Amino acid sequence: MLNDFQSIDARDRIIVALDCDGSTALSLADRLKGHATWVKVGMTLYYAEGPSIIAALKRRGFKVFLDLKFHDIPHQIYGATRSAVECGADMLTMHCAGGEAMMQAACKGAAAAQTTSSNDPILLGITVLTSMDQAALSSIGIDKSVSQQVTRLAGLAHTVGLSGVVASPQEAHALREQLGAHAYIVTPGVRPQGSALDDQSRIATPQQAFDAGASHLVIGRPITQAADPVASFESIVESLGNK
Repeated sequence: MLNDFQSIDARDRIIVALDCDGSTALSLADRLKGHATWVKVGMTLYYAEGPSIIAALKRRGFKVFLDLKFHDIPHQIYGATRSAVECGADMLTMHCAGGEAMMQAACKGAAAAQTTSSNDPILLGITVLTSMDQAALSSIGIDKSVSQQVTRLAGLAHTVGLSGVVASPQEAHALREQLGAHAYIVTPGVRPQGSALDDQSRIATPQQAFDAGASHLVIGRPITQAADPVASFESIVESLGNK
């Protein structure tokens, strides 16, 4: 199935994960400005710097993927989502395992924030973390296969009206078929050919992830820990062409 993102330039579909301290993140952002469109702020960076890091990255012209993987009671998720959107986050994540009511609360929080913010955020459901394999899933009492669990949670996210999901590249094709052309399918666990696997289990190359149906790729250490992050980013873009 073709998807709505295939006509978008590759550089606008790569999200650079700034999983580092604040000064390093801003230094990387200054170098990547004019090259990358998206950056990811995860727990390591956000908990160290707070909302100010989002503002600093927005001032540099980036779209910000705030990847805090919300998972709490609906009341807390409503407030967390509203606050995140009001401080400028363009994309947010929450665990689908939190259930339908929790994800609905996130949608309501985002809508409430839009009364004071012009931001129209992309809300994504986390299915199964890309660091987890079948053994890890079984160890927490889930007897379904990884692919079955991903499909089940993605269906729940779609039903409540989230923009899409986060899943490994290995599930991207099935999710594109399941969720349709308009859904965001954001894939971490992307490693250019020859890169170290680090702590990822279910991975693919950037080309494989796009071919499978991913809308956006999250790539961190292969870019941010490279001797020349800009050259590494541009090399990935060049390898993809205008995919």
